[in-house]
Amino acid sequence: MTSKTARQVADAPQEAGSAIRHGPHASGAEQSSYAAPPWLPGGHLQTLYAALLAPRERVHYARERWDTPDGDFVDVDWLNASSAVSRGPSADASADRPLVVLFHGLEGCSTSHYAHALMNEAAKIGWRGCVVHFRGCGGTPNRLARAYHSGDSTELDWMVRRLRAREVGPLYVVGVSLGANVLLKWLGEHGSTVSRVVSAAAAVSAPLDLMAAGDALGRGFNRVYTAAFLKTLKRKSLAKLAQHPHIYDAVRVRRARTLRAFDDVVTAPLHGFRDTDDYWTRASSKPVLGGIRVPTLMLNARNDPFLPANTLPSAAEVSACVTREFPDEGGHVGFVSGAFPGHLRWMPQRLLTFFGHRGC
Repeated sequence: MTSKTARQVADAPQEAGSAIRHGPHASGAEQSSYAAPPWLPGGHLQTLYAALLAPRERVHYARERWDTPDGDFVDVDWLNASSAVSRGPSADASADRPLVVLFHGLEGCSTSHYAHALMNEAAKIGWRGCVVHFRGCGGTPNRLARAYHSGDSTELDWMVRRLRAREVGPLYVVGVSLGANVLLKWLGEHGSTVSRVVSAAAAVSAPLDLMAAGDALGRGFNRVYTAAFLKTLKRKSLAKLAQHPHIYDAVRVRRARTLRAFDDVVTAPLHGFRDTDDYWTRASSKPVLGGIRVPTLMLNARNDPFLPANTLPSAAEVSACVTREFPDEGGHVGFVSGAFPGHLRWMPQRLLTFFGHRGC
């Protein structure tokens, strides 16, 4: 990293620059400066307001399509030069600038609120950015019967290494929600070899214990989130039957009312798992967090409705390269700040500050 770039990172994210007040939280995690605004109390409101109502800045993308090794494709949206000092698919004079790569959450995409927020903050400090879509999430159905899942670290490995092969500058990788679990799993599985691929990583609101997260999403008010996920998951799955008849039971898909039921009929069998329990157990990232060997920020709010706070990892369950930051509030990928109507700048500024001062 050039001294100019490092100075930009240190100076630009003003609100997050003091994000860590050094000293342990009661759990041993680093303390965080994040506090939800008084007008937005509770994990559910913090989650829903961020996703549905918080103000957003416009982001311009240039799309690139990659063919996968097995004959499918994924779409990659690059932060466009019209909205930042940024490189799209073709090289230019800014090719040595840091690249921030985002892997989205369940049924997310480059227009998700957190993607807009992160890409905008990267643009402000002259960094480049891209959002890599999982199969079927770029707006066009993918070709094959398979889709994407919470533990698809093999797919993410191919994606990141493809980027590394064409990049000359620092490569920083961010995962959000489902994408965060996939990222952490990849980091933990590959250990020190990852340091040749990425400079640092950040995982936001990772459901790292999928059994606990999946069961939590089947209870109480959380069923509102589940219904929203299932609306698009079911539509995509039923449409896929027109391309690939008999790959699963359409009646069972329509009857699914929980992610457990949906994963049991669609996700698990399509991706080589015996059933939901097998999928959620083998795809969880928590068991491999001790294998991470690159600087990694793990940012999870303790009031995240998607993951019970008592399942967050202890210091003994992660490697020394992992910074655990677990603010009391923030919801699931929320982290709204400021006076009403608020803004979403705190989280991306925190990540960029971490990348600018990485160390392990």
